[in-house]
Amino acid sequence: MKDKKIAILGCGNLGYAILMGLIDNKQIKNENLWATKRNVQSIMHLGKHGVNVTNDNKDAVKNADIVIFAVKHYKIQEVVDEIKHFLEPERHILVSVATGVFVNDIEKWVKKRLPVFRAMPNTAANIKESLTCICHNETSVENIDVVKNLFNKIGVTIDIEEELMDSATVIGSSGIAFVLRFIRALTQGGTQIGLNTQVASKMVNQVVKGAAQLLIENEQHPEFEIDKVTTPDGCTIEGLNEMEHNGFSSSLIKGIVASKDKLVRKS
Repeated sequence: MKDKKIAILGCGNLGYAILMGLIDNKQIKNENLWATKRNVQSIMHLGKHGVNVTNDNKDAVKNADIVIFAVKHYKIQEVVDEIKHFLEPERHILVSVATGVFVNDIEKWVKKRLPVFRAMPNTAANIKESLTCICHNETSVENIDVVKNLFNKIGVTIDIEEELMDSATVIGSSGIAFVLRFIRALTQGGTQIGLNTQVASKMVNQVVKGAAQLLIENEQHPEFEIDKVTTPDGCTIEGLNEMEHNGFSSSLIKGIVASKDKLVRKS
């Protein structure tokens, strides 16, 4: 990876998060990173890290080996048309993180046989804690390893079938927002029962981190860990039952399904 040059076309929220997760990585030189944005002034500060910053997608692609399309889904064809004449089949690997854009869409627009990957990371890439789901048209084990190795530097990767990518997007990407909304509600609840807001926030953040780590390390179903803290006639089961009576789990599931339905309607 040290010699691979990476261009991130479109440094909005997600593209910026990916870039920040890659900066100062021991296996990637900052000077091998290229970042583009139409409003280039908003990312000029990245130059102090040695990152190449430009508003010229063509310039970035000509200097890159891996091209990450981090633009909105309705802009990606326009960007592909802009840079496709500079793509070299023996050199470039294409990665799209655009929601709802299929591998064969990019193949059709590029009109060249190139390795094309579809990836869905999330904004936790910024702190190297992203979940990235990946699918592709590639048969080269070397190219697959290169892309997975790249995204493993900003978190954890999972191979997934492309027909499941919309579902993976809802859980892996939109899921960040769902969890954060839960955290906000838990913090507000703590404030309502008397905790200082800053104290409640610090407590909730650590509790959520600890709960997630329990499941990751113990590889148990959530109910297994829930049972450990729900004593008979206790306050925990009282609170859980009240939440369920008010539709806690069902409303979350309905929200997830609604998000998936929205993606299906857009595609």
